[in-house]
Amino acid sequence: MRSQAPASLVDAASECYRDSGRFTWHFARGKLGGDPVFTTILAQGLLNGFAHVLDLGCGQGLLAAWLFAARDAYETPGAWPQGWPAPPHLDRYTGVEINAHEAARARTAGARLGATRCLIVQGDVRHVDYPEADAIVILDVLHYMDRASQESVLARARSVLAPGGRLLLRVGNAAGGAGFTAGRVVDTMVALARHHRLIRLHCRPVHEWLAVLARAGFSARAVAENRGAAFSNVVLLAQPASKSA
Repeated sequence: MRSQAPASLVDAASECYRDSGRFTWHFARGKLGGDPVFTTILAQGLLNGFAHVLDLGCGQGLLAAWLFAARDAYETPGAWPQGWPAPPHLDRYTGVEINAHEAARARTAGARLGATRCLIVQGDVRHVDYPEADAIVILDVLHYMDRASQESVLARARSVLAPGGRLLLRVGNAAGGAGFTAGRVVDTMVALARHHRLIRLHCRPVHEWLAVLARAGFSARAVAENRGAAFSNVVLLAQPASKSA
């Protein structure tokens, strides 16, 4: 059973989207409050100890808003859930987003957060330069790329990840049955809405994702899975594999 994010944290993290319109604000509230990956990141401390985060495919910057709001909540007496570890203390967040409108919303949110070290780059994660980072996050992005690009992005991520760094990604599990099929329909509709054309999705079962990560120079494991009628996806944690491994 997963922990539930406090409503006050969802409120605080979504507040920076009010100036971007009601749809953007409501989307932020729904996503932050309803998508288990955000709660999992904090409740399991998946980004703890990493000060420089690179978010590939950041959308409207929800992860940045979530992490900065979490730090404020942690420092407010009574606002942080008991049993949760302390949230990460970010010195630098870099988000990369291909959609110009979403990148603009992310910049607006970053400005409202007062996060002077929050940089949003509008560009394609397959082609832009990556800064060095302690942690790299890729949520629900890789399946929109062909298989060669998936491997290229992961190899490039490995090249800029600091020693002892961490890669956090969420991918669809192509062996997930009906839940995977439903999730794939939703992802196709999202791609159609964002790019105004159908995009072929390139999905893999979890064991293939782990093999791809190994080829890119990572040692990886699954840490959380969401299975059911709505979706079937898995959160993977990876770190640079030792040369002797």
